[in-house]
Amino acid sequence: MADWQHGLCGCFDNLTVCLITYFVPCYTAGKNAEAVGENCLLCGLVTLVPIVNFICQAQIRGKIREQKGIAGGFVGDLLMHCCCPCCALSQEAQEVNALGSQSIARQ
Repeated sequence: MADWQHGLCGCFDNLTVCLITYFVPCYTAGKNAEAVGENCLLCGLVTLVPIVNFICQAQIRGKIREQKGIAGGFVGDLLMHCCCPCCALSQEAQEVNALGSQSIARQ
């Protein structure tokens, strides 16, 4: 099994993704969903609905893990989004390069 390219607290590896996720998490959530073949607009809007947002984001995280061959499960993904939603979204966005190559990487 593979591992995440960036750690959960590795959101500062790409400051652009970090800032966008912090200020507009629905955008990052939508782009992450789009990267795994889900509806960008729908998943972005679901981010604004309490409780449902965690379930939806855990499912998207699971799809990213499947694509990349990363070990884990739904409960872990759900807890990740409940405890550290911005960090989890940033980690996923960096994994699938959801926001493109527009990065200001830390050197």
